[in-house]
Amino acid sequence: MQNEIPVATAPKAKEKKRNPRGVYEKVPGSGVWSIRYADAMGRIRREKAGTKSSALTLYQKRKTETLQRKKLPESLRTPTVSFAELAHDALVYSKVHKRTYEDDIHRMPWLLRAFRERSADSLTPQDCERHITRMAEERNWAPASVNRYRALISLVFRLGIENGKVKENPARLVKPRQVNNTRTRWLAPEEEVRLRAAIAAGCPEHMPELTLALHTGLRRGELYGLTWESVNASRQVLTIPRSKNGETRHVPLNSTALAALTELRKRGDGTGPVIRNLAGEPLAGPRYWFEPSVKKAKIRSFSWHCLRHTFASRLIMDGVDVRTVQELLGHKSITMTVRYSHLSPTHTLAAVERLAGVIPEAPTGTKTSTNSIEQAQAGVAHVQ
Repeated sequence: MQNEIPVATAPKAKEKKRNPRGVYEKVPGSGVWSIRYADAMGRIRREKAGTKSSALTLYQKRKTETLQRKKLPESLRTPTVSFAELAHDALVYSKVHKRTYEDDIHRMPWLLRAFRERSADSLTPQDCERHITRMAEERNWAPASVNRYRALISLVFRLGIENGKVKENPARLVKPRQVNNTRTRWLAPEEEVRLRAAIAAGCPEHMPELTLALHTGLRRGELYGLTWESVNASRQVLTIPRSKNGETRHVPLNSTALAALTELRKRGDGTGPVIRNLAGEPLAGPRYWFEPSVKKAKIRSFSWHCLRHTFASRLIMDGVDVRTVQELLGHKSITMTVRYSHLSPTHTLAAVERLAGVIPEAPTGTKTSTNSIEQAQAGVAHVQ
């Protein structure tokens, strides 16, 4: 008997493990599972369930309801909308209607990092609070920054409600952080000397920007969004078409501000953005040169917005009334301006000085000693 020669056979291909019927992972590896089934009317439905076990349970439930000819809730008759879709709509809106569009572009990835694949209806106030708190701890955000992220989430859902894609805004139930708006850090004269020296040594081309900020009180966005069409040198006034409160305001220009504008005009053809570098290119902001200069000048707790505080504080300390300062700053409410009033003690000092003259000339029926009055007068004379 002849020996049989074994025939080499190809190894069987390993069969790919299939998912259970009706259950699938739209993005492999994401851990977010959905189901697909036909309802009692034969229409194909899709729902996002979360974990795989949740998807299996939900699929069996829906199949049972279909066999029982049970009517599905209205919320299942509309397609699932992801947070990413609402975020895209919000950025489209922001680009057209908001002056802070660039800030929204910067902040949105931090929200998509956690909620991109989540269905918008599944987000709860607790989800929003946990994510914002975690990000605030990781990035060391100030309370005001936390509130801006909360406001962006709220915008995303508010627009979603207006567009009929969601019904509730979970961010409305997230408590905003307490912000101390009474901080009035201004630039002391000796600090300004050090800051100007640091700028002159490292980036002298930015000196006009600093001067304009100190002599106009413009907000950062107003200054770096300023165009030559809004500057009237002959009338010594510049116009902010849309300020923070949504209104147009006019800012007078003193001789120092005009000199800074004259220097900046040399960098372009007198049209378009006012703030440019020496090559004539528009600048988006001061962060890359201002913060290093502040650090080099050894000035603590000082931001660009403090230049606006400096503008207001110096006016108040020079005797300008609060109402005029409110108009120059463009505050809608005088409440925001009153925080500077303590820097001008002249009117309050004049009020209490009147008490110095209310001294009885003759003894009354009281037991007050005239010696104490004489001592008080001597004390006033000593202070003067």
